[in-house]
Amino acid sequence: MKGVFIFLAEGFEETEAIATWDVLRRGGIDAVLVSVAGGNEVTGAHGLTVKADTDRAGFLNLIRKEGTDSRDVMVFPGGMPGTRNLAGDEELMNLMKEHYTDGGTVAAICAAPGYVASQLPGFEGKKFTCYDGCEGPALANGGILVREAAVIDGNLITGRGPGCAIGFGLSILAHVKGPETAEEVREGLKI
Repeated sequence: MKGVFIFLAEGFEETEAIATWDVLRRGGIDAVLVSVAGGNEVTGAHGLTVKADTDRAGFLNLIRKEGTDSRDVMVFPGGMPGTRNLAGDEELMNLMKEHYTDGGTVAAICAAPGYVASQLPGFEGKKFTCYDGCEGPALANGGILVREAAVIDGNLITGRGPGCAIGFGLSILAHVKGPETAEEVREGLKI
């Protein structure tokens, strides 16, 4: 892989995916929307259909060809049933675990820290945030819940929910391109 990839499953939370994508693009990152739903079009939890940049097969071909890189970021929006669809995708979860173990960054927001990121090896002792009521699996795997908009703990970045999507995106941007770039984008957004 080479870059930042935002994974969309049927029922993803639109605000979390699109606001994060937008913040990253404003910061000069060519964030790629990846559909894991079968085709390039994916419908979110509130009915918005998005045309992803690539589909599952295209992404998997890229992985097979180029492998993973510690500078890459795998981003998982929340939403239901999107989060459950991501968490149940065994091949994608195995790729996420391998990427993380190799030093790559995983970013998850809303329900995804609880159901997706909590599957990471070494999750015990990691600080995370998530949508209220979705923390069970992450707590059961030894995570430490912090009620903040966005939390960075090493190469794990988590966000609380839709209202925190811009802050979550800025946290990813700061992690990848530095705090100065994130601050420039924050100023441009007037937040």
